[in-house]
Amino acid sequence: MASIDVHTHTGPDRAHRHVDQLDPGGIKERRTRWVTSLTLVTMVVEIAAGLYTGSMALLADGLHMATHAAALGIALFAYAFARRHAANARFSFGVGKVPALAGFSSAFILAVVALATGWESISRLFTPHAIDTREALAVAVLGLLVNIASLWLLAGGGHGHSHAPHQGHGQAHGHDHDHSHAQEHKSLRDRLAGGNDQSMRGVILHVAADALTSVLAIAALALALTMGWLWLDPVVGLVGMAMIAIWAWGLVRDTGRVLLDADIDPAEMETLRSLLEADGDTKVHDLHLWRIGPDHLAAIVSLVSHKPMPPEHYKKLLGDRPELGHITIEVRLCEGEHEADCPEGIVAA
Repeated sequence: MASIDVHTHTGPDRAHRHVDQLDPGGIKERRTRWVTSLTLVTMVVEIAAGLYTGSMALLADGLHMATHAAALGIALFAYAFARRHAANARFSFGVGKVPALAGFSSAFILAVVALATGWESISRLFTPHAIDTREALAVAVLGLLVNIASLWLLAGGGHGHSHAPHQGHGQAHGHDHDHSHAQEHKSLRDRLAGGNDQSMRGVILHVAADALTSVLAIAALALALTMGWLWLDPVVGLVGMAMIAIWAWGLVRDTGRVLLDADIDPAEMETLRSLLEADGDTKVHDLHLWRIGPDHLAAIVSLVSHKPMPPEHYKKLLGDRPELGHITIEVRLCEGEHEADCPEGIVAA
C-alpha cells in the first residue's frame, strides 16, 4: 500500500494563502466596515430624530436599520475571526467556512425582518393607520440613498484596496497581489453577487432587501400622496416581505449545504473520477470532495490499480486546478482483499 498527503501549501505561506483566498488583501472586510459605519450613523440619526420629533416613521426605520447593522456586524466578525485565526493549527483545513456560518446567521436575521414586515403589513390591512406621507416619503428616500451608497461601497467604489507591500512573502505576495487586483476589476454584477463568499452575500442581501423596501415604499407613498391609495402601503409591505423571505431561504439553503459539505456539483466529482480512471487500469475506490473556503476545495481519493504509480502521478492527472488546495491520495495494489474493487479484465503483471 502506498499512501501520501500531497498538500500544495505547507508552513506559514499556507496560512497566508488561506486568509488571502478568503478575503484578498482585506478588501471585503474594509468595505463591510464602511457600510456598517454608514448604517450605524443613519440608524442613530433616524432614531434620535424620531424620538425628538415623535415621528414613528423615522423611529421604525431606525430600528429596522439596527437589524441590518447586526447582520453587518456578524459579517465583520467573520472576516476578523478568519484573519486572526488563519494560522491557527486547531483549524485543520483553515477558516474558510466562517463566511458560510456568518451567512447562515444573517439569513435568520433577514427572515426575522421579513416576518416583522409581514406582521405589521397585515395588521395595517385590517386596522389602517394614518400616514404622514410626506414625512414617510422623505425617510424612504433617505434610506434608498444610504442603500445606494452602501452598494457602491460593496462594489468597490473608490477602489479602496491598498498597494502597500507585504514583507516576507516573496513570490507568494506577487501572486496574491495580482489576485487581489483582479478581484477589484471584476464586473459590477460579479462583485455584487458575492460569489461563493456567503458572508458577503448575506451583507449584500441585507442591503438589497433594504433598498427593495425603500423603492416599494417610495412608489406606494407617492401613489398614496397623489391618488389617496393608503391601502397600497401595507400591500407593498407584503410584497417586500415575500421577496425578502425568498432571499433568506435561498441563503439558508446555500450556506447550509456548505456547512454540511453538500454543495459540490456531482458533475465535478465525475470529472475528477474520469481523469483518474483514464488509463483503464486505475479505479477510484473512494472519493470525497468538499468546500473548505469560498473558492477552495479539498479532496481525499482512494485508488486501486494493478500497476500503482506514485500519488504525485495521479495528482498531475487532475491538471492545474487552483481550487484544489488540499489533495490526499491513497493508492492500493489490486490483490487480496482489494481484488474485488479493481477494474475487470485487467491481469496483474
